[in-house]
Amino acid sequence: MRLVIFDVDGTLVDSQAEIMAAMTQAFASEALPMLDRQTVLSIVGLSLTEAFAVLCPNSELAQQTRLVQAYKDAFNDLRGAGSKAELSPMFDGALDALQMLHAQDDTLLAVATGKSKRGLDKMIERHGLEGLFISQQVADFHPSKPHPAMVLAALSETGVDAGRAVMLGDTTYDMDMGRAAGVGTIGVSWGYHDVASLNADLVIDSFAALPAAIDNLTGQN
Repeated sequence: MRLVIFDVDGTLVDSQAEIMAAMTQAFASEALPMLDRQTVLSIVGLSLTEAFAVLCPNSELAQQTRLVQAYKDAFNDLRGAGSKAELSPMFDGALDALQMLHAQDDTLLAVATGKSKRGLDKMIERHGLEGLFISQQVADFHPSKPHPAMVLAALSETGVDAGRAVMLGDTTYDMDMGRAAGVGTIGVSWGYHDVASLNADLVIDSFAALPAAIDNLTGQN
């Protein structure tokens, strides 16, 4: 068996509109000036506690804690029952790639994300992805990326050897996490970090290129 581990934000779904909207509300709740888009997106993938420590290094811990909660509240409001807007669409080809890989007898799928379990559950429900991911690793139960805990847990849960697994993501945090766990790394060019900074084993420009990249890194050519 082999294992393909997916990041979510910036890899499977384009959540920048949702992230920016929630971040704007969080900063407004503390009367702080909003940061630019590039700076905010640079922390996507980190847990919220780590993210606000990076974004607001001069703020006291108590304020950072309030910002985390304000962000969570804003994010939940944006995707609440009364919200009709689709602020985090899947990237082109993502759903087809997931379904194709899931249909392969020798391939297991997992998620390793900075989202909370609640956030991941909402994303899976929103896009009809129930049953695709055999292992779901979220920020609630692990240290923030790039710590390898999420990937190691996915390997342990599935019983797949690291040499038969790959991590797919759009940030340096994803690639560093994958390397630290000893799995192959595949970067995507459509995400939130500059491709040149990823230092991935392979970089793909579309989901159509994913199957060949997985074969390449797991020894199936």
